[in-house]
Amino acid sequence: MQDSDQSNGDLLLAMQGVGKTFGTDVEALRDMSLDVHFGDFVSLLGPSGCGKSTALRIIANLISPTRGRVVWSGDNRQGSVGVVFQEPTLMPWASVAKNVWLPHRLSGISMRQARPKIQQCLEIVGLEDFSDSYPRELSGGMKMRVSIARALVTNPRVILMDEPFAALDEITRFKLNYDLLKLKENVGCTVIFVTHSVFESVFLSNRIAVMVARPGRVFEEVAVDEGYPRDESFRTSSNYAAYCRKVSESLRQGIEAST
Repeated sequence: MQDSDQSNGDLLLAMQGVGKTFGTDVEALRDMSLDVHFGDFVSLLGPSGCGKSTALRIIANLISPTRGRVVWSGDNRQGSVGVVFQEPTLMPWASVAKNVWLPHRLSGISMRQARPKIQQCLEIVGLEDFSDSYPRELSGGMKMRVSIARALVTNPRVILMDEPFAALDEITRFKLNYDLLKLKENVGCTVIFVTHSVFESVFLSNRIAVMVARPGRVFEEVAVDEGYPRDESFRTSSNYAAYCRKVSESLRQGIEAST
């Protein structure tokens, strides 16, 4: 279930003892607890099958937990959640602007009413000149930008991102990593980000929840005590390399502990 609670300082949401079982015996999550604060960039990092995407879908209220609960602080409950999936999932018959309009359309807001906000979101992701284009005319990175704009159009306080850059080439992925941090700074939202990449998680996050499988749970949290904005100088620094080693070691220990 999804519960609301009174404001608790800067706490935005908390997963409290969350478990999820599919069918009768597939235990995807067990006793997963995680606090997310306003302004956090939290990465869920772990191997395939450790329940990262399941946890994200529970936070988004797309599926319900079998046990435990997600508690939202004050009135920040999920009306202010935007979701970006691994695939852009754009409607191929609709223009970029109409794809971004979709959340408002489902809420009964006309295209005419939503147009200024749609254009603003396209400007934020650098696609203001492509509002009348169609998905088939866009590169993979541009399609993902449209998906991010669609998540932004409802003014979310938290954006949930499920491996959004996994299918992109490394150069495009690095570029979108930089752009995502700029976007977060400009919009002022909280981000929960699912990834398999140690390097990506360290570059983007202020906190990394290292997860293990069988069943899925948080093995350890690693804080990345580096300021923002981050650029190429951080990616090539000794501090970055040290954090990557630390997170890799945590991931290794977690995998060994779960076998």
